[in-house]
Amino acid sequence: MCPHCQGTSFCEGFVEDMGQASQGYARWIPGPLERGLFGGAARFGKQRYPIAAHRCGRCGYLALFVTGD
Repeated sequence: MCPHCQGTSFCEGFVEDMGQASQGYARWIPGPLERGLFGGAARFGKQRYPIAAHRCGRCGYLALFVTGD
């Protein structure tokens, strides 16, 4: 159920990442954001998890969920 409008119809999708050298989809990395030497996010050696997105068909509310362990 949608927490915004109480709608019950959700469409599954994903969040696209179009950054330089991206794989085309966004991932979630646990822990606080740490900056690397050149100002980008320090990601080396950190676990990455896929993100599932569900959009409410009634109001457009977007809910994101981490999939996997």
